[in-house]
Amino acid sequence: MKRYGFHGLSYKFIASEIAKSEPELAGARVVVAHLGSGASLCGLAGGRSRDTRMGFSALDGVPMATRCGALDPGAVLHFIMQKGMSPADVEDLLYRRSGLLGISGISADSRELIESAAPEAAEALELFCFRIAGEIARLAATLGGLDAVVFTAGVGENQPPVRAAVARRLGWLGLELDEAANAVNARSISAAGARVKILVIATDEESVIADEALSVLQPDSLAARRS
Repeated sequence: MKRYGFHGLSYKFIASEIAKSEPELAGARVVVAHLGSGASLCGLAGGRSRDTRMGFSALDGVPMATRCGALDPGAVLHFIMQKGMSPADVEDLLYRRSGLLGISGISADSRELIESAAPEAAEALELFCFRIAGEIARLAATLGGLDAVVFTAGVGENQPPVRAAVARRLGWLGLELDEAANAVNARSISAAGARVKILVIATDEESVIADEALSVLQPDSLAARRS
């Protein structure tokens, strides 16, 4: 068994995008938060991954739409030994009935939870953002500091309340949000003069797959495209 990490295509795209459009961050310490129905975070130093907050399986890390995120292994033993659940039942619970859906009991969709007045919806979102902020802080410790945070994927690119809640918890680390820029999903949403840059960059995993396939099938063609 090994720690694989996930969303590598997304992180590869974001690293290349930073190198092209944010050259001052090319050698920087950057945490990328890939927040969609699945979610993970990656710490980049000089454009290369140094740590990721998802491990052997896609259950690790922060709570997701229906996946639990990091969980005490003793809970799994409890489900099987005390509750009499089968391994298949536990798998279904952790992959398809946990996360935002399980915590709120309302929906796996962050948009619906943001619109809901139910306290359970607020609780699910608060835990989601709290855990994201905690993982950013852990990755900053791995990197020895933090120069930028990038939000990407469906939730990261399109949910200003989630980004705002995460940034508010990390003011001590140097994150300061430009509320107006955040509200319109601008590319740069950090306040002027903030110690840590905050960016919103749309990911494109499909283009990475296409380039990788082209590099195998038509290497000369890919080289021409990049020149």
